[in-house]
Amino acid sequence: MLVRQGSHRNEKIDRGLAASLAAIAGALNASAFYAVGFFSANMTGNVSTLSDHLAIGQWLSALFYGGIVVAFVLGAAVSTLIVNEGRRRDVHAIYAYSILTEAALLALLGFADLWLLATWRVPVLILGLAFLMGVQNAVVTRISDARVRTTHVSGMATDLGIELGIAFDILCGREPKAEARHNLTKLRLHLYTIAAFLIGGILGVVVYRAVGGYLLILAAVVLTVIALDAIRRAKWTLSAPGTIPSDINQ
Repeated sequence: MLVRQGSHRNEKIDRGLAASLAAIAGALNASAFYAVGFFSANMTGNVSTLSDHLAIGQWLSALFYGGIVVAFVLGAAVSTLIVNEGRRRDVHAIYAYSILTEAALLALLGFADLWLLATWRVPVLILGLAFLMGVQNAVVTRISDARVRTTHVSGMATDLGIELGIAFDILCGREPKAEARHNLTKLRLHLYTIAAFLIGGILGVVVYRAVGGYLLILAAVVLTVIALDAIRRAKWTLSAPGTIPSDINQ
């Protein structure tokens, strides 16, 4: 899931990536909202709330929502810098190492959620998760050539609607039948992503209610297992087509 890139990925690999990382992102987002009442990866909602607070002069609240957006963007930027450097150095598992970095930081955030005083808990948890969701979304977007997004479902829901419309036209004979398989592949991918995010969110809240911040540590362990498995597999695919090229513009 975290080795082959772009056109060298197949439907099964993309679905596996979507199902696993979207479930984790859904768990983290839903549990954070349950715990402190803020979303860490919903940038549409956060920007809208930011504009609302700016319009009515609630400057401190606006500053916090602006910070969430900035943290997400910084996470994506840092992830990109890591990946670019790794590809320049021909580190074939660089995407996996990026997810491993996310896991390590997530574990630290979990300990912070357990031990920090209430005054610091909300900003550290939400800004930290926003940064990590930016990291994850950049990794997934780049390795899949933007076919997969895992930290929010607005884009996936839009794509699902588009593919449903195309499927209807195919059934009515207004689009070529040859497009049917490609359309079905996209439909399955978007459904997997949305379903995984939903199920992950449900499980995340249930687990957070039971163990609190240990959920973040558990999610970090799962991400670590996924990343280490990808690093191990990368050793087997160094000479195979589809491994990460040294030219970062490819």
